[in-house]
Amino acid sequence: MIRVLLVDDQTLIRQGLESLLTMSDALTICGQASDGEEAINVIDSVQPDVVLMDIRMPRMDGIEATRHLRQTHPQLPILILTTFDDHELIIKAIAAGAKGYLLKDVSLETLVDAIRALVDGGTWLQPAITERIVNSLTHNTNKTAPVLIEPLTDKELAVLRLMAAGLSNQEIADSLFKSTGTIKNQVSSIMAKLGVHDRTRAVLKAIDLGVL
Repeated sequence: MIRVLLVDDQTLIRQGLESLLTMSDALTICGQASDGEEAINVIDSVQPDVVLMDIRMPRMDGIEATRHLRQTHPQLPILILTTFDDHELIIKAIAAGAKGYLLKDVSLETLVDAIRALVDGGTWLQPAITERIVNSLTHNTNKTAPVLIEPLTDKELAVLRLMAAGLSNQEIADSLFKSTGTIKNQVSSIMAKLGVHDRTRAVLKAIDLGVL
């Protein structure tokens, strides 16, 4: 049985999701939270297998909560479930460490499939959302450049994974026992090889290419 934590500031949304998800024999709702701060506070007591996280919430939004949980519970998959169809928010959420992003108008079958995929170690983005992100990346990067200009080294892949978890250069340096200058140079090399100009687009491009 997959244990799900629901995080949404609207009580009716949480109750509706609980009613829907418990229709599946594979899922159980182990807890609820009305914002990111409450989710962080209850995470250890409810021990979920996956978190369904809204984005815009009071006190602490879903992106900040996701960034925090990726550092404290790096193996816990987070699925963003929101009404906001905004590719910039999607980029920020994935850069913070979310493994999936769905709109609240999806079918129950799709939502259950996404939850299962994340628990199994996969990722999940709605096709329409993915297309808009890729189009945005293409529009904002060098269109004449190869998809991957040069293969990433093992060290760069290690840095890229920590970038995807939302860690800063200093946090990556501390994690890998390297200097901040070394990490900064590796991040610059990663972005150059992916043909992008910022960290969040590097993560999205890497996901699109199957590097992550």
